[in-house]
Amino acid sequence: MPKHLLTLLLCLSFMVTFAQKSAFPVLKEGKPERVGMSTERLNRLNRVVQEYVDKGHIPGAVTMIIRNGTIVHYKSTGYSDVEQATALRRDDIFRIASQTKAITSVGVMLLFEEGRLLLDDPISKYIPSFRNPQVLDQYNPEDTTYTTVPAKQEITVRQLLTHTSGISYAGIGQKNAVAIYAKHQIPSGIGTPEGKLSDAMLALAKQPLVHQPGERFTYGLNTDLLGYLIEVVSGQPLDQFFRTRIFEPLGMNDTFFYLPADKQNRLVRLYTENKEKQLQLTPMRAGLTPDFPKENGTYFSGGAGLSSTVYDYAIFLQMLLNGGEYKGRRLLSPATVRLMTTNQIGDLNQGINKFGLGFSVATDRTAARLPVPEGAFEWGGIFGTTYWADPEEGIVALIYTQKYPNSYNDLSDKFKVMVYQAITRSNQR
Repeated sequence: MPKHLLTLLLCLSFMVTFAQKSAFPVLKEGKPERVGMSTERLNRLNRVVQEYVDKGHIPGAVTMIIRNGTIVHYKSTGYSDVEQATALRRDDIFRIASQTKAITSVGVMLLFEEGRLLLDDPISKYIPSFRNPQVLDQYNPEDTTYTTVPAKQEITVRQLLTHTSGISYAGIGQKNAVAIYAKHQIPSGIGTPEGKLSDAMLALAKQPLVHQPGERFTYGLNTDLLGYLIEVVSGQPLDQFFRTRIFEPLGMNDTFFYLPADKQNRLVRLYTENKEKQLQLTPMRAGLTPDFPKENGTYFSGGAGLSSTVYDYAIFLQMLLNGGEYKGRRLLSPATVRLMTTNQIGDLNQGINKFGLGFSVATDRTAARLPVPEGAFEWGGIFGTTYWADPEEGIVALIYTQKYPNSYNDLSDKFKVMVYQAITRSNQR
């Protein structure tokens, strides 16, 4: 065979192999115009975020927009420490709180794919303390006493993933549940580094449900319980399971329950607002330690415990848009990702959205309100972090700040508008 033909065949073989390895997008920065977006229109977002910082509505924000695997916008605005005028950096670390839930949900689905559990298994099959649950009937707020009736069915893994189990939240849930959980020292998992997840979940098993399993959507400690389920089924503490099964395979090098010493200087400060809605540092108080990610903590909350960067979480979301694969490492099958991002609550609703297995899923009503199309999936964290992923347009978008409560959280809706108004060519064409 002539040398030039052999060389050509070798080149073609290399190109085919490379294309096969690169079939799924790996994050890289590039020009918006290459993926059908406008640089000029994306710059409108810079003005909007800067305005919120200048007015003192937020301390700062990191924003990222990805389309078809290309990072078209990645910017930090404002401060990580307002008092010291320390500029916010793109790789600063944020308390992502309830964004932990999606990661725990993926952890459960890893075990599901290994045949170690089924979605409609009762949780009591793995954690017997949850056998024969009781449902709250009469409640006396004077002394937190109550009566119960038997649940009509056992709580299932699927109901925990969809927040339809009847378990409420400590601290931020229904008033009667908040009081009952406080009486029995069950934490929310938000800023509480002491104790053990196993102890809290076994105490939770003794408390009544706020409604019959499967009856309605109630945001609660469901995902903390799923974190304990992962520990029981896998035989690993939740932090080790996340590290070995999700973070290291994906290259999420800045995501932790409790930060190593060499990363703690990148943790942004946590802010709140006074009666005049002006920024102030979140004070130390009982039940919440603002600097909990710097603690040598022992409580691994599957519902609210992680801290991370915008870039790390973008990798996680891109893996899902890729059908479960990132950079040659497959965590989930496309079929499982489809399950996770499909309506799993039937005729029930989560606001105007539906809910999958760990994600809120946009409906036609959502798409009529904002440009985000039906089928996009999203969630966020109580401290001011928000994300969504849009399979139709290949969009991953994240905006992170650190403020709670926040009277100016309309910025997240404006962010959605800014992303979609910058698209000049639809993926559907």
